[in-house]
Amino acid sequence: MKIHATIPYRGQRFSPAESLQRSREYLKYMSRRRSLRSFSDKPVPREVIENIVLTAGAAPSGANKQPWVFCLVSDPEIKHKIREAAEKEEYENYHQRMSEEWLRDLEPFGTDWHKEFLETAPWLIVVFKKAYDLIEDKRHKNYYVNESVGLACGFLLTAIHQAGLVALTHTPSPMNFLQKILDRPENERPFLLIPVGYPPPDAEVPDISRKTLDEIAVFY
Repeated sequence: MKIHATIPYRGQRFSPAESLQRSREYLKYMSRRRSLRSFSDKPVPREVIENIVLTAGAAPSGANKQPWVFCLVSDPEIKHKIREAAEKEEYENYHQRMSEEWLRDLEPFGTDWHKEFLETAPWLIVVFKKAYDLIEDKRHKNYYVNESVGLACGFLLTAIHQAGLVALTHTPSPMNFLQKILDRPENERPFLLIPVGYPPPDAEVPDISRKTLDEIAVFY
C-alpha cells in the first residue's frame, strides 16, 4: 500500500480557560450570522472572494478528493441569465410544485418567486459537486460527495461572515440551468447558488430564534 509522506502537525494549543473563552466569543460572533435576501451593489474586491473560496477548499472531504468547484460570477449579463432562469423555476415552484404546508412555512419570511438579489449582489458563488472526476476521459470515483461539499459550503458561509459580508443559500429547484449557463462538464452538478455582498443600509431580517442546546444536543 502506498503511504503518503507526512509532515508535523502544528496546531494551536490553549489552556482550558482560554478554550472556554474562545468558544464563547465565537458562539456570540457566529450567532450574529443571518441569511439576507437583499444586498447592496457595493463592489466586493476579487481577492476577498478568492480568500473565501480558498477557505472553503480547506474543508475535509472523502479520501481528500475535494469534489467541489466554485464558479464565481460577477458578469452582469451572466447574472441576468441566471436570474431569469431561476425565476422561471421558482415561479413553477410557488404556483405548482410546493405543497400547501411548504408555502405556509415560507410565509413568515415573505419570499416569492422574484429574485432581484441575483442581479444586485456583486457576486454569485455557484457551488458544483463533482459526482466523479474526469481525468484524460476516464472516470475516477469520488466518495461522500454530498457530505464533503456540504462541509465546504459551511466553511464558505463562515468565511463570508468573517469578511463582513452577507449571503443567502439559494436553492432554485431544479438547478440544471446553472450547468448550462455556466457551461460546466457532465461530471459537475449544481449544489448551491449563493449571492454574496454587503448588506444594504436598510437591511432587515425576520425576527427568528434558534433552537436551544437541549433541543439540538444529546449527551451520553
